[in-house]
Amino acid sequence: MADVFDALGAPARRAIMDVLSARDDQTLFEIVNRLLVDHDVDLTRQAISQHLQVLEEAGLVRSRREGRYRFHTLEIGPLRDAMARWLNKE
Repeated sequence: MADVFDALGAPARRAIMDVLSARDDQTLFEIVNRLLVDHDVDLTRQAISQHLQVLEEAGLVRSRREGRYRFHTLEIGPLRDAMARWLNKE
């Protein structure tokens, strides 16, 4: 599994996380459009697909295929786990 913080090192991946935090179950086409409109991130579908793959390997995004479409959803558990060691101090 890729390191959560390494996966979030690229600004484009953080923008993808922003897009997915607004709504679950988005297709690659929807993510590409929202990145361009809401975040002024103009990358190819292939580049965004590769960024999604890195996020999936880090456990931050999960995807499911339904017919011809693949839907992507944000998973915050690994991020919460990674941060817990600093946030759970009392």
